[in-house]
Amino acid sequence: MTQKPLLAALFLFSIAFHASAQLPEKAEDISPLLIGETFPDEKLVNLKGDGVSILDLVKEKPTVVIFYRGGWCPFCNRHLAEIGQREEEILNLGYQVLAVSPDNAEKLRETADKNELKYRLFSDEGGALAKAVGIAFDAPGIVKPRLKNYSDGKNTGYLPVPSVFVLNTKGEILFEYIDPNYKQRIGGDLLLAVLTALKGEG
Repeated sequence: MTQKPLLAALFLFSIAFHASAQLPEKAEDISPLLIGETFPDEKLVNLKGDGVSILDLVKEKPTVVIFYRGGWCPFCNRHLAEIGQREEEILNLGYQVLAVSPDNAEKLRETADKNELKYRLFSDEGGALAKAVGIAFDAPGIVKPRLKNYSDGKNTGYLPVPSVFVLNTKGEILFEYIDPNYKQRIGGDLLLAVLTALKGEG
């Protein structure tokens, strides 16, 4: 193959690769990881602005990971607060709670203070974790300016479908609740029932 055809072939491959890597257009089109699969080892940012590996975090103890849209979302705030009210019961079952959103560290602190949360919040501004887990989609145009503002410009337009994953200390998914309808969230009672059942199985 001569150089020009080779370059053309590489160019076409690049186009095909980037097309396949595009985010789903709608929340209903996501393809999340399944129960039994392992979370990817992506970096998050804590409230201090330090990078931390999600798998290093879950090594500490079995973990409930909450993905939420942002501190600007009233449904997210209500859900975060509800889980916060049940955190002691969750801890007594041997689990920790982590929450992840596209928000920057400053906005995370505001959300934690507003909802009086004791569990830890982390930033996934660029969406590396949400995309690797398969719950990221292309945000509606109307919310993109807000996403950019809440992430210091690092979020160019993705949203995570609100989700809850239960992981063991190896990062393996034991349970997941994912609903493309962002108004629908897993309630505290159901989550506690799931965690109790999983503990019994263990």
